[in-house]
Amino acid sequence: MLKRSEVKLEETWDLSHLFETEQAFEEAMKNVLKVSNQIEEEFKGKIDSAKKVTLVLTAYQNLYEKMVPISTYASLSLSEDQTNDEAQMRSAKVGQNYSKVRAQLSFITSELLQLNEDVLMEAKKLAPQFEHYIDDVLRQKPYQLHPEAEKALAAFGSTFDGPYELYNTTKLVDMKFDNFEVNGESYPLSYNSFEGDWELESDTAIRRAAFEAFSTKLRDYQHTTAKTYDNHLKIEKTDADLRGFDSVFDALLFDQKVDRELYNRQIDLITTELAPHMRRYAKLLQKVHGLEKMTFADLKISLDPTYEPKISIEESRQYMLDGLAVMGEDYQNMLNRAFDERWIDFAQNQGKSTGAFCSSPYGYHPYILISWTSRMNEVFVLAHELGHAGHFYLAHGEQNIFNSRPSLYFIEAPSTMNEMLMANHLLANSNDPRFKRWVISTIIARTYYHNFVTHLLEAAYQRKVYEIIDEGGSVNASILNQIKRNVLEDFWGDAVEITEGAELTWMRQPHYYMGLYPYTYSAGLTIATQVSQRILQEGETAVQDWINVLKTGGTKTPVELAKMAGVDITTDQPLKDTIAFIGSLIDQLEQLTNEIVEETKA
Repeated sequence: MLKRSEVKLEETWDLSHLFETEQAFEEAMKNVLKVSNQIEEEFKGKIDSAKKVTLVLTAYQNLYEKMVPISTYASLSLSEDQTNDEAQMRSAKVGQNYSKVRAQLSFITSELLQLNEDVLMEAKKLAPQFEHYIDDVLRQKPYQLHPEAEKALAAFGSTFDGPYELYNTTKLVDMKFDNFEVNGESYPLSYNSFEGDWELESDTAIRRAAFEAFSTKLRDYQHTTAKTYDNHLKIEKTDADLRGFDSVFDALLFDQKVDRELYNRQIDLITTELAPHMRRYAKLLQKVHGLEKMTFADLKISLDPTYEPKISIEESRQYMLDGLAVMGEDYQNMLNRAFDERWIDFAQNQGKSTGAFCSSPYGYHPYILISWTSRMNEVFVLAHELGHAGHFYLAHGEQNIFNSRPSLYFIEAPSTMNEMLMANHLLANSNDPRFKRWVISTIIARTYYHNFVTHLLEAAYQRKVYEIIDEGGSVNASILNQIKRNVLEDFWGDAVEITEGAELTWMRQPHYYMGLYPYTYSAGLTIATQVSQRILQEGETAVQDWINVLKTGGTKTPVELAKMAGVDITTDQPLKDTIAFIGSLIDQLEQLTNEIVEETKA
């Protein structure tokens, strides 16, 4: 694994678009602290009219826009290499300073909520751009604490972020993997190489040995990681109790603007109704690969690994342009800019964050992190992250900074939509049974397995953990391991052997430090599946509806956004239809596999 200084420059993102020099970054940080002081001096204790409300919100909006590139620069420079001392200190400094700013300006929300609501209604008329922000503030009123309590909690902001930072330090800095051996040959191992390569390896002996070596190293850190997670859970529970929420679930769903019914339905229906389809898929993998038994370590393998082509970064650009062409010219321009202007960090290096993500700072272009292995399935990963980029590229262009970000419940709909559009394009341009099987198996293995199964089982596990916390309990490594194992065994039944080490997969997911995030992947993909089918059937009309949804940003609830796209998520029908669609894809895989076998015999 190369050091960050050794990777090709053209495979890295260009953070100079945020700040050209470290000096410019430092000056921007000083200016934010200065402006924060000015806002406090000018407005604290003086917000007593609709006019003052609009003035303070205008000042706060301008400051917020100045803060975004600073936090983004610090975060991304750390994500590219967690071992970088300078990046660690920069990130810590930003965290401390922003906690100070949040504490200093916490009076804004407190004073707004002390005003008569008539004053706030008048402010909305004076400045309609703040209507959504004021409505969100009013929603908080039943859970708002005394102004001094809010200030104290805000001051602890970076401390409360500590568990997540500890998790990443353990995972990406301290955890070092030894090489593993198979038949006398040594193979290098790292977090990124396991999740990007070895987990997908077609050679069973190598794949299972990699899984065992990876799990062995995770086990060495399980107790520290569990204690870190338990501390995070206690912070969330304490905050929920202090604010008067009935449960930690209600507190975490409050910002998502959905109720427990939508949350529980997503987990319960998929756990029961999708499991039989995925067990069939597991048995198909076992049959095609001639495995004596199907283990947890085998679930990520390709149905036809000899067919999957290797593709270059430049070739991936053409796939994006062709597969997402239906989204229109403006979207195509964004895709070209992403490659030409180095929005994407493709490099593999020591200390780099695992997985893939998209950061979309308001007022700037998005940034995407991915560790490119040249596997064709990463076309879908890249399309996914460009879905996030396209979403905020459009939303930021239409909405102010307070209005651009939608509920977390909806956040994965645009990303998974791009995976579906890519699949639709590939399927429409070939009649070759083997290619069609490869595409459909990739949709199952990448799009649906990752978003509907992996993240859904994380959500089922997470719900059980929060139930313990809600009742005043605590968790440790033994409890977390047992919960995870039970969830996996319930879903896969006797179709898959849950091998030793599978229970440790809870250690691999940073989403647990982001509230009730894992279930939103299946929620977003439910919406995306239905809308992608609309696009296939209706064409341009459905595309324009979808683009309008993306431009709407966070000005509507998830239910309203889905309705704009033609999907009613207040019922279980879209989810049932999506599960049935997954079942039909597996039917096609079984049929295509039989056809290919017969052709081979002939």
